[in-house]
Amino acid sequence: MAIQWYPGHMHKARKEIEEAMPQVDLVIEVLDARIPYSSENPMVSQLRGDKPCIKLLNKSDLADPAITERWIEYLEREQGVKASAITTLQPGMVKNIPDICRKLVPHRDVIEKDIRTMIMGIPNVGKSTIINTLAGRTIAKTGNEPAVTKNQQRINLRNGIVLSDTPGILWPKVDNEASSYRLAVTGAIKDTAMEYEDVAMFAAEYFLKAYPEAILERYKLSSLPDTDIGLLEAIAGSRGALRPGGRIDYHKVSELLLHDYRSGRIGLLSLETPEMAEAEKIEVARLLAEKEALKQQKIAQEKLKRSGKRHND
Repeated sequence: MAIQWYPGHMHKARKEIEEAMPQVDLVIEVLDARIPYSSENPMVSQLRGDKPCIKLLNKSDLADPAITERWIEYLEREQGVKASAITTLQPGMVKNIPDICRKLVPHRDVIEKDIRTMIMGIPNVGKSTIINTLAGRTIAKTGNEPAVTKNQQRINLRNGIVLSDTPGILWPKVDNEASSYRLAVTGAIKDTAMEYEDVAMFAAEYFLKAYPEAILERYKLSSLPDTDIGLLEAIAGSRGALRPGGRIDYHKVSELLLHDYRSGRIGLLSLETPEMAEAEKIEVARLLAEKEALKQQKIAQEKLKRSGKRHND
């Protein structure tokens, strides 16, 4: 599945972020704790360069705690990065962020200057709720769907921290197909831009392998099906997602599975591990290299063809 969703305001946001970055001391990137790799925008690391970065693994109340701990250790291997698991349901976690900022940029405190931070993240990752919690008032618009924030704004927290808020930006193309699916499963992609059945089958296949007991418990199944479509059919039978005549309503059961996952009703389930991310990075690099080699081969053949044609003329 390829993501075909890159609204115009996201292209504009990228240019504005690039222009503002030289005046920023610290970047805060909000990730989805269930998919830290897939929700990490590659443009952020490109744009921030060697500036220190706090990676907030938000929605940790929905993720597998053991896997989240592994992600924190993995992310902090990068120079200048501090990772922290949070949930906006516990404001105290969010209010610790200014202290982390001061530790990463101590020289700003010494010269008594505000720490200029830029907060970034993909759509629907909870960035606006974090900003409102830090500010102690409603500043950023929130919504349970992607792409609510449309414009940049600066927020003085009155505690030595100035935040630059940015719209949630997706990158134009997600090269890793599995990441595309995970973004859709968690709700980072608008529901109107995806096929529910396709995305639900991806989720079902993963849950069967990674969290079989959670699936059995949630849907009160006597045994575990062998396939993704088999699981959807079993859930449909268990929950009455049927059409007249007892036929499976695949759209309805797909919605049911995805909404159950997003709300945490199935359990605390993460969709990827650091080991999966490493393997997928290698595979994506291989596929991109093959694609580039094929492209260069076609260009060379076309040049040769044109050269031969001129020679004959």
